[in-house]
Parts: sequence; structure tokens; C-alpha cells
Amino acid sequence: MSISVLAVGKKHESWVAEGIQRYTKRLRKPYDLSWKLLAHSAKENDAARQEESARILAALKPGQHVMLLDERGSNISSPALASHLQRQFVSGQPVVMVIGGAYGVSAELQARADFSWSLSKLVFPHQLVRLILAEQIYRAQEISAGRPYHHV
Repeated sequence: MSISVLAVGKKHESWVAEGIQRYTKRLRKPYDLSWKLLAHSAKENDAARQEESARILAALKPGQHVMLLDERGSNISSPALASHLQRQFVSGQPVVMVIGGAYGVSAELQARADFSWSLSKLVFPHQLVRLILAEQIYRAQEISAGRPYHHV
């Protein structure tokens, strides 16, 4: 069991890659983390949203638990994320976290998502979202294991 991240965009910038590596090295099963980056569309607005969403949908497999990062999604706490992931691991359902492109995702992809999650009411650059996501996955692992990384 592992967590896959599908993200639209360029490769990780060096400072992002360094941060992601830092947290990824600390992960233990079932919190293995892999990344697949999908190219931006050359189009704009709705055309870009549709093209990028189609690529994401094509990369998803039946039976995967899809968590869509979306500014309009549910705002949850780190302990709630840890519980959510733990339930998926117990059920044996693979977890895929999706970060759409700059124009968002299609209604079809939103409908495919099992859970829509907002990191904040603020909007962040995609590179920063990747780093925050890696840290939150590590934090979820530590919360689930009862280790003191997360202070209440």
C-alpha cells in the first residue's frame, strides 16, 4: 500500500525537491510516497482544465481512493487526515492524491474524487502545495503512530 500523487506541472524546483525528499525519507509503510507529474496544457481556461483533467482521469485506476486537493474542498485537521488515510490503508484501497492545474479540474474529475480536500482558504503556488502535502503525509504517519512530531 502506498500513496501516489498525480500533479499537473513542471518538475519539482530544487528547494521543493529537497523538502519532499526530506519528508519522504522519513516515511515508513504504508506511507510510501510516489509522484507522477503530468505536463501543463498549452491551452488556457476551460480548454486547459478539460485537457489536464482528461490526462489525470486516464491515469487513475478503478478501485483507487482519489483525494482531490481543491480550494473549495473540505478543510480538515492533521489528525483528521491521519484518520482518513488510516481507514484507506485498513480497507486496502490505494490512495491517489490529485493536484490539478492552474485552471482547476473538470466537473468529471471532481465527481470521480472520493474526497475533496482544501489545505486552506488561501491559494498557494503548486510547488508549495507539493511540499506542504509531503509534510502533511509525514505528519499523518507520525500522528497515527502516536509519535510526538504533532503537538496539540
